[in-house]
Amino acid sequence: MEHPEETDALTDRMPLDAGDTGYGSVMGPGLSGGVGGSETAPLLIPEPEPEPTVRWQPLTKAELEAAAGGPWWRRLRCYLVFLFWMAWLAILATSIAIIVTSPRPVATPLQWWQKCVFYQLQPNMEAVGSEGITALCEQLPYLRSLGIGALILEGLFHKEASPLNITATDGSLGTLPQIQHLLIESNKAGLKVVLDFCKVDLYGAGNKPPNLSATVENSLRFWLEQGVAGFAICDTDAAYSEKILLEWRGVLRQFSTKEEEERIVVVKQTQDILPALNNSDQRNTTLVDVVMRSILPLSLQPLSAQEVAHAIETHLLTKEEDTWPSWTIGGEASHELKNLLLVLMMTLPGSPTVKYDEDIDQTQNTSLNIGSSQGQKNEPSDTHTDKEKARRAAVALFTSLSHSRAREEALLYGSFTFLPFNTSINSSSSSSSNSTLASPSSPTILAFLRSWGCVHFLVLLNLGPEIHGLDPAWAPSLPEAGVFVSSTGMNRLGSTSLYTLELQPHEAIVIKLFEGGSYS
Repeated sequence: MEHPEETDALTDRMPLDAGDTGYGSVMGPGLSGGVGGSETAPLLIPEPEPEPTVRWQPLTKAELEAAAGGPWWRRLRCYLVFLFWMAWLAILATSIAIIVTSPRPVATPLQWWQKCVFYQLQPNMEAVGSEGITALCEQLPYLRSLGIGALILEGLFHKEASPLNITATDGSLGTLPQIQHLLIESNKAGLKVVLDFCKVDLYGAGNKPPNLSATVENSLRFWLEQGVAGFAICDTDAAYSEKILLEWRGVLRQFSTKEEEERIVVVKQTQDILPALNNSDQRNTTLVDVVMRSILPLSLQPLSAQEVAHAIETHLLTKEEDTWPSWTIGGEASHELKNLLLVLMMTLPGSPTVKYDEDIDQTQNTSLNIGSSQGQKNEPSDTHTDKEKARRAAVALFTSLSHSRAREEALLYGSFTFLPFNTSINSSSSSSSNSTLASPSSPTILAFLRSWGCVHFLVLLNLGPEIHGLDPAWAPSLPEAGVFVSSTGMNRLGSTSLYTLELQPHEAIVIKLFEGGSYS
């Protein structure tokens, strides 16, 4: 038991507040741990009260105008929108004005004979077959698929036939019912038929009956009723006169009720210059629809490459008359130039007239395939294979040219421009002056351009036996790039550059030119 005196003494030595020594202090509510603050500190610290949230509400008009810069901003925005639409309308009006006022070619409506390819043949040709008319009837859909639009039937009438009756055909070429059947089948296949009266003595050279003209007109009406699309005569025939052609025109007009059924008169030009009808050029253009001209002159032997080049260049440099031309080869040339002349005919202004070609004859191709499969003993199989490849290439070339001509406006009625240019033999540069030939001894390289608007077709013809490259400076105004349309070997595909192009011997090429980055 302790004594009170000892307790008081101990109390005096140990103070109750020991906060300064780091222990013995107990913080209570309201106490801060310091002297005199332990009894005022709360035991739990309350969480801070959340701040008052701002409730969203739309701006007033005054606040919106103040934020947008004031009332003037609305006027500025309306002014800018007005300027935008006015500028857009001005651009649109300018574009329309440029399109309307810019010069562009006007397409002249073409008649059916100006758009089609003529095919000239005799129904009794050995290549057609022993049955003659029947074999030809079977080939009509095939000929139409090649792009042929009209047939010119030759040799149906005797040269010395009676002028009183031209409805009587040569029996060896087919009877009248067979000819009528051919006309019916041709119309079904979409092929026009023109009867050739060239050098047929329609009006007689001796005593003429008084009603001869009426008899001939009745015969013309007979064939027109059978569906004949027209008649062909020579410029040396008695029918080639203003008086007779006026009578024929009156008969043809009676059967030309529709545009696609219009009947025509074709004149084969056998002389260097077509004789004028009483020196009346206007009557000449109205009385004659088509003038068939030969590219090559008649010759007893095939013409050389230089002679062919000279004849072609003469026609290219000669401005033709207003009458619609129909080009045919006419004279004879070497076999190497056959495809080149075909390309030339199909790309010249006018309607091409192709003479019968056994390479595109369906009967010949069929017989060749049969012979190749059976393996004839007389000829090796390689020979038959080469012939078959050549025929297929000829058909492909003909089809490519005819279809390109049918769908391309530039080849139908585009302008024609002859292009003299420099060439280089074997792709070496040439220093020749501005002339068509690279040197006096080199073969002629001919070229011309068919243009319609911004579309250009370039036709290049190499009639010589050597490889030729084009001089880069030959035509600086032409686009450099182009795409192959057709070629004699049918081995040119895709795009090309004129500066790297090489013409093979006896090769013709058709190229569609376009500007860089354009594919029109």
